[in-house]
Parts: sequence; C-alpha cells; structure tokens
Amino acid sequence: MSATDGCPCGSGEIFELCCLPLHAGQRLAATAEELMRSRYTAYAAGDLDYVWRTWHPRTRPEVLTPSGETWTGLEILDTVAGQHGDELGEVEFRAHYHLNRRSGTLHERSHFAVRARRWLYVDGELFG
Repeated sequence: MSATDGCPCGSGEIFELCCLPLHAGQRLAATAEELMRSRYTAYAAGDLDYVWRTWHPRTRPEVLTPSGETWTGLEILDTVAGQHGDELGEVEFRAHYHLNRRSGTLHERSHFAVRARRWLYVDGELFG
C-alpha cells in the first residue's frame, strides 16, 4: 500500500494523512472509533505489530499470525462513548474480506479502554 492510496479504513482520506501516522507512532488515536479504523487498516496492510501494540495487555495473545484474508471494506455501524475524556468505548462494525476465493464478513462489537492515556482494544462480541 502506498502512502498516497486511499486509506482502507474508509475515511475518504489518503493513507499518509489518516492511519499511517498512527501506525508509525507519530500520534495516538483520539477516539475508540479512530483506533478501530486504524486496526482494520493494519490488518488490511499486514501490520500485525500495530495490531498487537494496540491490544490491551490483559487480553492480547502472545503472538499474532497472519490468517490469509484480503480485507476489502469496513462499515462502522454504531459507536457508544469512546470520545476524548471517556475511559471506555464500543464500536460495532462489519469488516468484509476474501479468503480462498470466497467472500465473508466479520461482524463485531469491539470494546475499548483507555490505559496510560491511549485507547486500546480489549475484546469483542462476534455476531452471526
């Protein structure tokens, strides 16, 4: 993915102005939704190191391994809290993918928490 490509998170911005600064550690996500979008983009770009770094240490796995999906689109369905000044937030989304010539959708309500002044992914509830 090029820095001038459209960001996979669906914001309408180019990657270098949207999620790339978060991936590069130049700034932190300001909201739970922004972190959710940047994590989706990291999955799409194969940046599992960023995914691991933004996962709450209490719930993250020891190691992440690529699962082979090609991520093709993100829909944000709902957000609850997760703004500046909040300690918790939720983001419900659908992430679309291709795997082994089949299309699929991951539908999740993700839970986020602030720790050391940064948003982190805690866990999620999967739907259907």
